[in-house]
Amino acid sequence: MQVNGKKGAVALALVAVLGLGGYAWHVHEQSVQAEAARTLTLSGNVDVREVSVAFRQSDRIAEVLVDEGDTVQAGQVLARLDDHELQLQLQKAGAQVQAQQSAVDKLHNGTRPEEIEQARAQAEAAQAAAENARGVYSRYQQIYSNVEGISEQQLDNAKHDYQAKSATAAAAQQALTLALTGARAEDIAAGEATLQANQDEQARLAYILSQYELRAPADGVIRSRLLQPGDMASPSAPVFKLSLLDKKWVRVYVSERDLGKIYEGQTASVTIDSQKDPVPGQIGYIAETAEFTPKTVQTDELRTALVYEVRVYVDDPDNVLRMGMPATVKVDLQ
Repeated sequence: MQVNGKKGAVALALVAVLGLGGYAWHVHEQSVQAEAARTLTLSGNVDVREVSVAFRQSDRIAEVLVDEGDTVQAGQVLARLDDHELQLQLQKAGAQVQAQQSAVDKLHNGTRPEEIEQARAQAEAAQAAAENARGVYSRYQQIYSNVEGISEQQLDNAKHDYQAKSATAAAAQQALTLALTGARAEDIAAGEATLQANQDEQARLAYILSQYELRAPADGVIRSRLLQPGDMASPSAPVFKLSLLDKKWVRVYVSERDLGKIYEGQTASVTIDSQKDPVPGQIGYIAETAEFTPKTVQTDELRTALVYEVRVYVDDPDNVLRMGMPATVKVDLQ
């Protein structure tokens, strides 16, 4: 009887344990179901924006300063082109600007006093020569008319000499007038226009020279280095692939039955296998049309179903999320 009593006690204890276990399992299942009702769990992959960074000019690459995996800052120099020929062109343009600036300054400043005095002396000398030639011609006329002591040829020579020296005197006087008046407004305007054109060409060459340095358009990580020193660069040939750090997102897919539970701006949390602490996120994009589940989503339930693409944007200042990394997204439905 004692043996039977012991067996009965063991049986009752076993039944109690099983009952408690079943109750605990039931409570756990209810907790899991309640948690599932409050939270939508989705699986996806990290995605980032990429930029193809290329030179605006075509020339041979002289230096490549970064490599794959390097983190770069906005404005950082990534590579340089061979700029020897352009430097020579820029020096020539600078010399042309200086020469034209001197010409414009001369037009503005007018004739120097020394040049005016020289022009005045030349005008006076020419006038004196013309007066002397006029006197000679006048005397020759009297001699030829009164006594015919000279030939007609001598008279003509005196006349032509007088006319030539009078013309020389008139030209010298005009030169003196120009020296005293200075440059015309039209000449000054033409000189200034030429100077501006030379300065614009110098600025254009300086800008092109600045484009011989390839700079990072934003903070990011070099994903690919596509060209090497010695290669010919062109606007259509990227030198680097740059992953931007300013905005990342996790691309997930939601079934139609869960689509009504989420909305743009809804908060979410993102976790990855190598990081225990979740990264806060926010639903920023929900596709308007459905598509077949991509091959990267390997759940049997959704493999042949129509789903909607959703992007959960995250702030990742520590740069723990990498391109293509699998991630789990939990959306609080309360």
